[in-house]
Amino acid sequence: MTEEPPLLELRGVSKTFGAVQALDKVDLTVAAGKVTALAGDNGAGKSVTIKTIAGLWEPNEGQVLWEGKPVHIHSPTDAEALGITTIYQDLALCDNLDIVQNMFLGHESLRHRLLDESSMELAARRTLADLHVTTVRSIRQPVASLSGGQRQSVAVAKAVMQAAKLVIMDEPTAALGVAQTAMVLNLIKRLSGQGTAVILISHNLNDVFEVADTIAILYLGRMVAEGPAAEFDRQVVVDYMTTGQSSRAITAGAAGQ
Repeated sequence: MTEEPPLLELRGVSKTFGAVQALDKVDLTVAAGKVTALAGDNGAGKSVTIKTIAGLWEPNEGQVLWEGKPVHIHSPTDAEALGITTIYQDLALCDNLDIVQNMFLGHESLRHRLLDESSMELAARRTLADLHVTTVRSIRQPVASLSGGQRQSVAVAKAVMQAAKLVIMDEPTAALGVAQTAMVLNLIKRLSGQGTAVILISHNLNDVFEVADTIAILYLGRMVAEGPAAEFDRQVVVDYMTTGQSSRAITAGAAGQ
């Protein structure tokens, strides 16, 4: 029985901006249905990595594989066609539209050339229920009226509606309170439990260790460690983030490089 290839794999990916080496031969493996936490200090290359995967920037060298096959992601449209959705910190939601309108924005259902409001409402309600999002008062309330955690829920539900196989989440719990953070972390667990892969960028190591199956750590554009979350502890992650190495790695596997 042949082993399934990873959902996403970066092999030797490098990216330069003029004289600046933003990524230096980065390897990364993302398994289907698992949460991969991408950690690193400011300027480590996290944003460049996810924007390369999302099709905003093309690498100067290296290879991107999707389900075991080499791909060239030239644009966010290419990424979306593969099944990659990126949820940035600003969430890209329209405050003046309601939840249903946001979830279907750009993918509206039509019937006889008119918006099929009833089918969209039904699909939106079912998707939110599947994700156990129960705190919204009405799926027709404006997104502007939602809390931070609820807004994250709508952004994730939108990705699920679009049949995303990989959801990239950039600091999803930044500026959220304790209850809102717990809501978003449960959402991430539910997402991976349904078979969707998640790449999580977070400075909050409590969040990372709560949901991550794998931890990958960047330092000055290089991938300095990648392995199962169980092979790391907080201090080891901090060591890698701040110095690019750790003498306290729990196992040889956590040493990564």
